[in-house]
Amino acid sequence: MSIIIDMDLEDALRKTGLRVTRQRSAILDALRGKDGFTTAQSLFHELRRRKAAPGLATIYRTLSTLAGAGALDTRMQDGEQAFRLCGDRHHHHLVCDGCGSVEEVTSAEVESWVSRLAKRKGFLVTGHSADVYGLCASCR
Repeated sequence: MSIIIDMDLEDALRKTGLRVTRQRSAILDALRGKDGFTTAQSLFHELRRRKAAPGLATIYRTLSTLAGAGALDTRMQDGEQAFRLCGDRHHHHLVCDGCGSVEEVTSAEVESWVSRLAKRKGFLVTGHSADVYGLCASCR
């Protein structure tokens, strides 16, 4: 499954105060080629093989800034924070514990459940996230 990104990531960099540089563009290009989560270390080694390696600190800073701006999803993977390009609409995830694949899900059922729960508890929702973990069809 290939992830389609509606958001212009270079614009996301600019909005967070980061200039679009050759190194940051290389990071974005590497992320665009990924279907699942990847770590900063993995990106660093991949970009070194391509001879386009920004420094590890630049990779961490760029990934963290983009994640903070909502352009990347994050999760812990083998004790390290991992990143993946994220669509620009509110969504949820089905995450495979076997192969690590991630499927974005926009679900009215989740939104309905959140609204019902909040109303019942007298809670004002300002945001939410829902990730469902299990095994994809290939890993079952």
